[in-house]
Amino acid sequence: MLDRKSETLNTASNHSAQPLVSVENLRVEFDTDDGIVVGVENVSFSIMPGETVCVVGESGSGKSVTSLSLMRLVEFGGGRITKGSLRFNRASGEMMDVVHADTALMQEIRGNEIGMIFQEPMTSLNPVFTIERQLTDGLRIHKGLSQEAARAMALELLKSVRIPEPERRLKQYPHELSGGMRQRVVIAMAMACEPRLLIADEPTTALDVTIQAEILALIDRLKRENGMAVLFITHDMAVVAQMADRVVVMYRGNVVEQGTVDQIFETPREEYTRALLAAVPKLGEMRGKAAPEPMRILGAEPTPPIQPSVAQDLDREVLLNVKNLTTRFPVKGGVLRRTVANVHAVEDVSFSLKVGETLSLVGETGCGKSSCGRSILRLIEAYTGEIWLDGQDIRKLGATELRQARRNMQMIFQDPFASLNPFRRLQDQVAEPLLNFHLTSGRELEDRVAHLFDRVELPRSFLRRYPHELSGGQRQRVAIARAIATNPKLIVADEAVSALDVSVQAQVLNLLMELQADLGLSFLFISHDMAVVERVSHSVGVMYLGRIVELGPRQAVFEDPRHPYTKSLMLAVPIADPRQRRMHENLKFKPVPSPIFPLGHEPERSAYDEVAPGHYVLRPS
Repeated sequence: MLDRKSETLNTASNHSAQPLVSVENLRVEFDTDDGIVVGVENVSFSIMPGETVCVVGESGSGKSVTSLSLMRLVEFGGGRITKGSLRFNRASGEMMDVVHADTALMQEIRGNEIGMIFQEPMTSLNPVFTIERQLTDGLRIHKGLSQEAARAMALELLKSVRIPEPERRLKQYPHELSGGMRQRVVIAMAMACEPRLLIADEPTTALDVTIQAEILALIDRLKRENGMAVLFITHDMAVVAQMADRVVVMYRGNVVEQGTVDQIFETPREEYTRALLAAVPKLGEMRGKAAPEPMRILGAEPTPPIQPSVAQDLDREVLLNVKNLTTRFPVKGGVLRRTVANVHAVEDVSFSLKVGETLSLVGETGCGKSSCGRSILRLIEAYTGEIWLDGQDIRKLGATELRQARRNMQMIFQDPFASLNPFRRLQDQVAEPLLNFHLTSGRELEDRVAHLFDRVELPRSFLRRYPHELSGGQRQRVAIARAIATNPKLIVADEAVSALDVSVQAQVLNLLMELQADLGLSFLFISHDMAVVERVSHSVGVMYLGRIVELGPRQAVFEDPRHPYTKSLMLAVPIADPRQRRMHENLKFKPVPSPIFPLGHEPERSAYDEVAPGHYVLRPS
């Protein structure tokens, strides 16, 4: 089997030595109420035919602005290119000037010779059109195909991105597909006209490790089959190590370093590049360590181990005990919208969580992690089972009692912008739970909210701001401040850091661990990031099709995984080392079976084997 780099070079050698894309001294400015903001200051790099160039950096570094400038889409966001040149080598051999191209020419180029995969597929797909309509529109415009021919090609495109049941997917709408499937549709749309350049802007952010590995393998396969070049934008250095031929590192609108992937990873010259590499959590770093450890902060000295204060006085009694929890959702059908089947979201789940500890639930999208967390808080009602929190049976509480019990159990949601009210000031939103439970008022309330902002390391000047005036990491800190306002005993963190940059992610996770040590908090941490879970957890439960398939101490599960699904999750995690590239085609991914079952179907009860003290593995049925 050929090495990927040699394949890329062979592909490139079949083209002209002239760059496919040449960016020189690019400067992009935005007009705001506070004056001109420079999004990109002085960026230069090139992309050769058949080459993958990864642009890396934190949010705000100018990565996406650079890619949007290549498509001349930055103008739709209020930006303008004020300096520099963007040149693109067309299929005809003409080296066109993108900066001065007219609207008609750019419409011809977009989607036809330059394709783009956007970060969030739900916002880049039109919710009111079927998948077929969205795939065929570009084919009919750029290729001049008939409706029948365009549909046939759309079907082939869905097959090429390996979507199960492609004929059925054509008739569906975006909201009917999972995140991974939507991203595959966006890739199919970007590849529809066989572009010479594919721009992938964070295409795997917030995707599960197995889906991420499939998407990366897909992009790599399509690149090699079609000989196209790829501009890959990401903040995940492990993905860079697996995909890149060359790397461009950006910081505050400038290129601080660029070189081959081996040069960047093995001999980085700039301090920022070294800090970016050091901040990446790596699977296996916690081997031999019994307790969680702080994450590395980008550009800061290593954080010393967090010493428990409140938690050390506790005898680690069980706080949360879940027994045989089952949650199902009805599937409606027919003219009368009767229940015709059930989605078995959570099936016979049992575990316990001790005071001051973190239990992480990991697994793919649709495995039941979030449904389990929401069922425990009774944000959705469970079908059967018991939920005991600090001696109370949560499922048997009435409305008034449940409201009081929720003072002791709070939730941090994945998207803080969606969970915060855009029309209310931050101080009012953090004060809301204190007012709801009549815990304080007046001047004491103001002091308490200000102290909470201090606790999550936000300046008090932010108290009167609105959510849109903060970054993603700052908004998540506000959500954490609101969650701890009532001094809860349990916090459910549902993918709370999945879409954050490595540095911001590290800061938020370290904050959660500090709060746990100081206040004796217990966390149910829901995540798909195996490296993060390994670092922050005391115990781990691996979920698949609604069931926990492996449960035990973090050290046992990560260092001695026993269930085949746990092993496949570990195998899919990208390694931040270009010398350990995996040929993704060798990873045998199987589509997750449907969790929908007919009415009256009752699966077998879960039975486990204890393979080591406290380490349980689901017995094959």
